Order: sequence, then structure tokens, then C-alpha cells
Amino acid sequence: MNWRQQGKIWQLTPARPIGQVDFIGGSYLAATPQVSYRRLLEDLGNNGLVINAWAYVPGFDHQSQAREAWSDFRRARKQLEERYGPLPTPLRLGHSLGCKLQLLAPDGGRNSRGLVSLSFNNFQADRSIPLLGEIAPRLGVETEFSPSPSETLRLISRHYQQERNLVVRFGRDQLDQSDALLQALEQRPVNHTELLQLPGDHLTPASAGLRRSVLGDWADDPKRVGVIRQLTEVIGRWST
Repeated sequence: MNWRQQGKIWQLTPARPIGQVDFIGGSYLAATPQVSYRRLLEDLGNNGLVINAWAYVPGFDHQSQAREAWSDFRRARKQLEERYGPLPTPLRLGHSLGCKLQLLAPDGGRNSRGLVSLSFNNFQADRSIPLLGEIAPRLGVETEFSPSPSETLRLISRHYQQERNLVVRFGRDQLDQSDALLQALEQRPVNHTELLQLPGDHLTPASAGLRRSVLGDWADDPKRVGVIRQLTEVIGRWST
């Protein structure tokens, strides 16, 4: 089972696929998801799930990037079905900013089995990008993500239609904004969202993969590996 690249999609395909996951990582970790999130994604692949991981560098227009990711996922799945035949509807999985991009998908989450949001993050641009809050005023410009954090939550409460969501929060995560996401999801007419709290921090979904890729298997932190295994089991249940 090896990674193969199709445009911006890194795909991992088990011998006998039983389901699939469309994944978007967080911020600059997502430039190389097959490395940054290796442990989590390969564990899911070993459980029979096809992984479609979108590689990107974050910009200011998150709405546009959400549309691009959605389109790339559709293309990758079509190519996959040409080789393997029909597969189950994908589960969407996001980490940090990746959660926001999944929630902004143009289909409102309808064409998925649900969404698993790891460490939802929706900060303003001046907090997300170092020095932006100091430089922008000096240049006489106002820079913010599109949609803004408040507009993002409004769009989720009014236009996001997937009822089945799992929000995962890590105990020592100082960047997590899952409470705001939960409130937005609860404002919808029908909502079947669950909350899962696990030990760890904002980088837990990625750190095990980075350590393993850079230092080798011997460098794995047993506690982090245990949390990743818990995540793998939960995501596996949600994907089938």
C-alpha cells in the first residue's frame, strides 16, 4: 500500500477497500499530508479505507479553497471508481483549518457519510498569521480571511446540512474553538452532532506522523500512538 499523487490529492488505496475518507489537514501541515499525518492516515488505510488527502498552502480566500478541494475530491473519487467500481459514500475528515474548509464545501456536506472535525480552528487572520496584525495597519490595508470567523459560523448554522458530525477536542489544545462550532451546529433544525474529548494537544493528529517520518518508528510516543489508535477506531466506525 503506497501513496500516489493525483494533482493536489495524495491517495492511499488498500487492496480491498471497504470505505473512503476525504481528508483536509490544518494550515501548513497540509502541504504534505502524506508525511505530516502519516500515522493517522496510514492506520486508517490499514483498516481498509481509501484515503484522499488534499495538499494545499492556506490563503485568505477559504471559500475558494473549499470549492477547489471539493472539486478535486470528486475527481479523485471518480477515477477511483473507474478502477474499483462503486465505493461507499466518503466520510469527511478535517484537522484545524481543514475542518473549516470541509464545512464550507459547496454541497453543504450532503454528499458524505458525515464529518469528523479534529481541533476546529476559526481564528482571525491577524492571529493566525504572525506579524500580520502589525504590518497590515502600517500599510493601510485591512486583511481578513474570507469568510471571516463570524461569517463562517453564520454560514454553518444556515447552510451546512450534514446532520451527522463528530467534534473531537483534545484536552491541552489552546487553539481549539470547538465550542463555537458546536453552538453553530446546534442552531440548525436537525442536528446529530457528538463531542469526543481525548488527551493531547492541537498537534496530536499530526505529531505522531511527523515523528515517525523524520525519526523512525523508535521515536513514537506511546501515549500519542494510543490516542491515534483511538481516533482510528472511532473514524473507522463513522466511515462505514
